[in-house]
Amino acid sequence: MTLQQFLLILRARYKVALLTLLVTVATTTIISLLLPKQYTASAAVVVDVKSPDVVSGLMLQGMMAPGYMATQVDIINSDRVAKAVVKLLRMDSSATIQQQWMEATQGKGQLIDWLATLLQRNLDVKPSRESNVISINYTGTDPDFAATVANAFAQAYINVNLDLRVAPARQYAAFFDEQTKAAREKLETAQQALSAYQQKNGITSSDDRFDFESTKLNETSSQLTGVQGQTTDSQSKRQSAKADTVAEVMQSPLVNNLKADIGRLEAKLTESNINLGKNHPQTQRAEAELATLKAQLEAETRKIASSIETTYQVSKQREQQLQNALGAQKARVLVLNKQRDERNVLLRDIESAQRTFEAMSQRASQSSVESQNNQTNIAVLNPA
Repeated sequence: MTLQQFLLILRARYKVALLTLLVTVATTTIISLLLPKQYTASAAVVVDVKSPDVVSGLMLQGMMAPGYMATQVDIINSDRVAKAVVKLLRMDSSATIQQQWMEATQGKGQLIDWLATLLQRNLDVKPSRESNVISINYTGTDPDFAATVANAFAQAYINVNLDLRVAPARQYAAFFDEQTKAAREKLETAQQALSAYQQKNGITSSDDRFDFESTKLNETSSQLTGVQGQTTDSQSKRQSAKADTVAEVMQSPLVNNLKADIGRLEAKLTESNINLGKNHPQTQRAEAELATLKAQLEAETRKIASSIETTYQVSKQREQQLQNALGAQKARVLVLNKQRDERNVLLRDIESAQRTFEAMSQRASQSSVESQNNQTNIAVLNPA
């Protein structure tokens, strides 16, 4: 069929077409006049996706996701928001509405669910294509009621959104509060264990005590080394074949004087034997004096040798005492070293428990602040 043929047919039947158009317009007008008037109220909310979190100061990466705005639309259309609107408007407390619910459902189900479903039927949520604004439209026969419901949906959406953000923080706050209590108990237990260990072993300052005992051990070892040297020296002298060759004897002024006197007297005696004879009184007197000097020399030599023996015995006894003291001091230092190692283990337990407690306490404080947050990234741009 060509266009000319179509126009010829339409021209031949224009009366029928005109009549059909008039009937359609008239029918539409009559129906519009008979039906109750519908009013659509629109409230606009803006979602801030670029500002950092007011508590942590961090950007929430989820807000930048492509599906974030679609998620917000689904939240507004959710049953939770619709039920929140019912509670905000106290619709479930109206006796008239309760009567309507009884007539419609015969008392089956929940009133709040029935009202939420009725509100959702006339709700239309449209996100903006190029901005972060969401339009919440509600249609009703009463313009004031439609505006009230639209504004209630906007407010309920803000409240639910805030609750969704705060609910995890509340759970974290409860969790970290329990962990903080457990960490505090563990820290107190570790501190009590250290205190009991120190009281049991009489420890006030482990490092000072260990340093003192270590110094004492070194001093005892040095003293023992010195005494051992004296003992060895005395032993070598007492074992000498000739007493008169000992250094103490050779270096004694008295012995040297006696030796000098003996030498002079022997020379004098030799001279007297030659000049006066052996039986001369002067010669005999010289012999007696010489015997006396030799006896004194021998006595002094024995005295020095006896002192060397005494020195050896004293050194030997002192060496034994120092060896016993050194052994006891070593045992004491080993005990203190063991106590210090055990104390360090307890101290590390306390430090670990302290770090855990501080970390849990910090997280608990932060979660507590976040759980009390009443700020949201959503604001009403235009009320209905």
